[in-house]
Amino acid sequence: MDATRSPQTLAQKLVARAAGRAHVTPGEIVTCRVDLAMFHDSSGPRRLAPMLAELGAPIWDKRRVVLVIDHYLPAHDDESRRIVAIARDWARTQALPHVHDGEGICHVVLPQGGHLRPGMLCVGGDSHSPTGGAFGAYMFGIGATEMLGVVTTGEIWLKVPQTIFMRWIGRLAPGVGAKDMMLAMLGRFGMNGGQYQAVEYCGEAVAALSMAERMTLCNMSAELGAQVGLVAPDATTQAWLREVGVDVTDDELARWRSDEDAPGVRHGFDASALAPQVALPHSPANVRGVDDLEPTKVDVAYIGACTGAKLDDLRAAARVLRGRRVAAGVQLMVAPASVKDREAAEREGTMQVLLDAGATLLPSACGACAGYGGAIPEGSTVISSTARNFKGRMGAASARVFLGSPYTVAASAVHGRIADARELLA
Repeated sequence: MDATRSPQTLAQKLVARAAGRAHVTPGEIVTCRVDLAMFHDSSGPRRLAPMLAELGAPIWDKRRVVLVIDHYLPAHDDESRRIVAIARDWARTQALPHVHDGEGICHVVLPQGGHLRPGMLCVGGDSHSPTGGAFGAYMFGIGATEMLGVVTTGEIWLKVPQTIFMRWIGRLAPGVGAKDMMLAMLGRFGMNGGQYQAVEYCGEAVAALSMAERMTLCNMSAELGAQVGLVAPDATTQAWLREVGVDVTDDELARWRSDEDAPGVRHGFDASALAPQVALPHSPANVRGVDDLEPTKVDVAYIGACTGAKLDDLRAAARVLRGRRVAAGVQLMVAPASVKDREAAEREGTMQVLLDAGATLLPSACGACAGYGGAIPEGSTVISSTARNFKGRMGAASARVFLGSPYTVAASAVHGRIADARELLA
């Protein structure tokens, strides 16, 4: 068969476009044009600026660079203030046109700022950059040295990945969400299950997810070990992007999807049979169904991060918490993923439900997810909507961190122990 006519995965099509090719084959090494490079205050200027100065090299295209200041805000100490100042000063010196300062977490702010669309190839200076794959863009995380090459040349090489298709049939029950889907996959395949490949999420259960939920799946492709996570764009993608000023045509939607008989490894799941999942310390792959856990008292319930505090996540928690109060001795902390999401939650009354239940509102920044700000007490037991629970990840090395969906975190805050939200939503 003519190679240019052989079936292709979405990942192959995206890489081929960036490489200026009609077709690419898994295992090939190709050089790709980069459509967008994103980095934040931690991964960007403080590392890139000295290297660029040493090289005497300019940025290849400032219109294609996005800087988000999110990791060291609010700046609580001298070191944080220094890092943030470096980022702001460098942005002014370079006259960067796309700077999002204090607007929220980069993986959420980037699409909300209208920077992503299907068909793009993007890189990010953060391991959870695969979040962009929810929009039909090939986006992956790179280190500072690779980013230096990108911002000076506008290109990057990569090995064309194989695709692992995660097909979900059925529909999720109330109180079960995309976080549970991802934890179930991590429990089954482990943190190397993606093998540096492309993971494409598909099936009727995925098609029924909101964009925020699709972002959760693609975000945590990093935990699967994948280079990129993808959801083929559809009418849901189109409507969401139009709200942020990005017009996507029907022809684009039809173009950016895997061919029906495209090559790849295929796994199947039944969303209707999925129970809430919880990751035990100290790995996102140390997963059990919530009903299989021993009674586990919690001190802190944390709803935050790009994985677990978008508007839909806040709404999920509010559905559980409406008319209820947090149990005595439990601290419920809510750090909305972006200012835009927080303001929307305030306008519609979602935030008031959380506050009435006893939540403490924290800034829209990476915060405790990245171990910043000292919000997690030493020795505490935490149920968190974040993506990772490695020892010391949230700052307190002696804390025991469990991961769950926003539904599970909210239900656990009410009961004072890790709990099943389905009981409260019945």
